[in-house]
Amino acid sequence: MAARSRTEDQVKAALRAVEEAEASAQDKAEMLMEIAMGLQSRPQAVEDLEAAVQLYRTALELCPADLGLLAARIRARLGTAFMAIPAEDAWPLEQARDSFQAALEVLGVEGLGEEVAEAEMNLGLALQNLAGLGKSRIQDSISAYQRALRTFDKRRHPKEFAILQNNLATAFLSIPFTDEKSKMREALAVQAFEEGLSVVNLIDHPSEYAMLQNNLGNALQYVSSSHRVENGFRALDAYDEALRVRTSRDTPGAYANTVANKANCLANLPDDPARPEAGNPANSAAAIALYREATAIFESLGEHDKAATVAAAIDEIEAAMTPLARSANGGT
Repeated sequence: MAARSRTEDQVKAALRAVEEAEASAQDKAEMLMEIAMGLQSRPQAVEDLEAAVQLYRTALELCPADLGLLAARIRARLGTAFMAIPAEDAWPLEQARDSFQAALEVLGVEGLGEEVAEAEMNLGLALQNLAGLGKSRIQDSISAYQRALRTFDKRRHPKEFAILQNNLATAFLSIPFTDEKSKMREALAVQAFEEGLSVVNLIDHPSEYAMLQNNLGNALQYVSSSHRVENGFRALDAYDEALRVRTSRDTPGAYANTVANKANCLANLPDDPARPEAGNPANSAAAIALYREATAIFESLGEHDKAATVAAAIDEIEAAMTPLARSANGGT
């Protein structure tokens, strides 16, 4: 309640200050957009994002009809605010999609190349999330990302290029593997992750580097291939790279995700690749230890569904282990 009251007071004060200001309608619209961007950049609660939406909409109402480019820029920012609002249904994502599409009608003609590409990238993400809810076609998301890549190339915009490659890869992997092109899409996804990693590094882009390494590990782990074991060990290397950035202290949620991914990979790899028939008691024990670490972190963060999923994975591994191995691992 306190957060809502504080945010309401801030919005009322902003609207009052703009209304009383001796400024043109254009200046007032720009002022409201700046205030909304500030709320959106440091949200302390969902109410801050909802307030940003209100301010963007008021800015659009104030924006003179002959300033279509300014209105388009406000709509592009409005779309990002909608996309950040958590919801159980598709409504905010649909509002975000509509905002980006309306903005692009003008930006595509009058806007700068970078702001067009940013809007396309955000549109792609909104469409990708809607596709996950059965509300859009994933191919439309892929097309938006590919249009953004016309501007966000690896030389001039390495960070955006890497994010787009990550998004493209996850979009490829989200298409059901029900046709003869499935393996090609998997290969394209792995290639996209590797393309992204070719332009970012641990020092200059740690967050993007860790994200790409983690997701590359997932792709390698689950890709359909006759080189399953080889890909599994490549995936372990990728997870270890991600864990050079993700730590239990600084990024506990992301760290737990990567640790759980690594545990799953270990649980499916032989201890000795040259003697797969000997099994994997050592890797299974290491996987259980990592799963337990991830479970504790998920519980501490209140992510009980993830904790339950990981706990179930532990039970599955322990059920498959021999009684002697379970005893050595501390099981019953």
